[in-house]
Amino acid sequence: MCVGALLILGLVASLPPIWSRLQPRLSQVYADFHYALNPPEKSAFTPQGGTPGAVSTAVVATWQALTAQAPTPTPSPKPDITATPEPTVEPSPTATPLPAPVNLTGIVHEYQKWNNCGPATLSMGISYWVKGRTQDDTAPVLKPNPRDKNVMPMEMVDYINEHTELSALWRLGGTLDLLKHLVAAGYPVIVEKGFDVAGEGWMGHYELVSGYDDARERFITQDSYISKDLPVPYAQMEREWRAFANVFVVVYPPEKETELMAVLGQYADPTTSYTLSAEQASVNIYALTDPRDIYFAWYAYGTSLMRLQDYNGAAAAYDASFNAYDVIPEDANRPWRMLWYQTGPYFAYYYTGRMADVINLATHTLDIMSEPVLEESYYWRGLALEASGDVNGAIADYRKALEVHTDFGPALTELERLGVSP
Repeated sequence: MCVGALLILGLVASLPPIWSRLQPRLSQVYADFHYALNPPEKSAFTPQGGTPGAVSTAVVATWQALTAQAPTPTPSPKPDITATPEPTVEPSPTATPLPAPVNLTGIVHEYQKWNNCGPATLSMGISYWVKGRTQDDTAPVLKPNPRDKNVMPMEMVDYINEHTELSALWRLGGTLDLLKHLVAAGYPVIVEKGFDVAGEGWMGHYELVSGYDDARERFITQDSYISKDLPVPYAQMEREWRAFANVFVVVYPPEKETELMAVLGQYADPTTSYTLSAEQASVNIYALTDPRDIYFAWYAYGTSLMRLQDYNGAAAAYDASFNAYDVIPEDANRPWRMLWYQTGPYFAYYYTGRMADVINLATHTLDIMSEPVLEESYYWRGLALEASGDVNGAIADYRKALEVHTDFGPALTELERLGVSP
């Protein structure tokens, strides 16, 4: 009787409508149990360093063949990470006077479903211009696997440009003033930032900035996790946003592109935004004192240099960020989830030939997760394994990336190149 009841219960639980509600709770219970036994805050990645010349000639040849069509690293000396960077003047995007306050209306707020802040925030951004699209439409494309932990800003842009009649762009190095100018001109802005969740620690999160009020010194945001019209003080936005190198996404109708570029000013050019982001990070490295803030600043500096294709400088900056991470107290919400959202160290270490660091960082990132579901980490580890001569290990990782994200283009490309099936 008991066995039969369990079988019936199992069949009922497996029904899609039931399972879609049950899975998040089960995953959360498992994650809580896993992290209680294996606290991720206690684990840290230590870079080994090295250059292409430190590995065998055969490995270097393989690496060069794999990266033949990759961006050429900008030859630059490794920066002195012990020196204090000189602060630079933060540029203003435009001198146009700002109205205050501004509150854009017409956005359809959505509370996110499990693990779905990216798709929900993007659908809210779309709703300002076009109605009728929800996270149920965006999520299957952005993250076919509901367990996938993150949607990258560039994935949001690709979705808009490929699956809607709207256009989108992303940039680094945004400022509070730029946010206000964009909103005042009628453009809601998606920002990715870090925040601390009680009982969960630090994690990444998207918000849609839809207004601001200078008198109260706060933005109005559409937050899929907390509420609609959520006020966020300027100081809080500045603090939380810089963990992601002040990245932002703007969705807009194609016919408004010229107008938008005028509002963006020097941020209209992506490369200029990377330079401005690097300058921002250098100021923060100089000015901030909290170990976690310094970690974020070095990380943002590395991300900015990586986008500028200065892989030597980026690798050194990421080394400094991981060294700063070691200083963060374990009980101070260490940002151990960082590689879920920002994969710049893989680029920097790979394109400077530091295959061991790519492999070790990816392995560390996957090992401390309750569910190892990061396609980017599998992909980059696969590239580094292949460059190190382990083709079978690389194939296995490319296939694991596709288990997480069924149509992940980079992994499909590598398997096709190797002549093996997904």
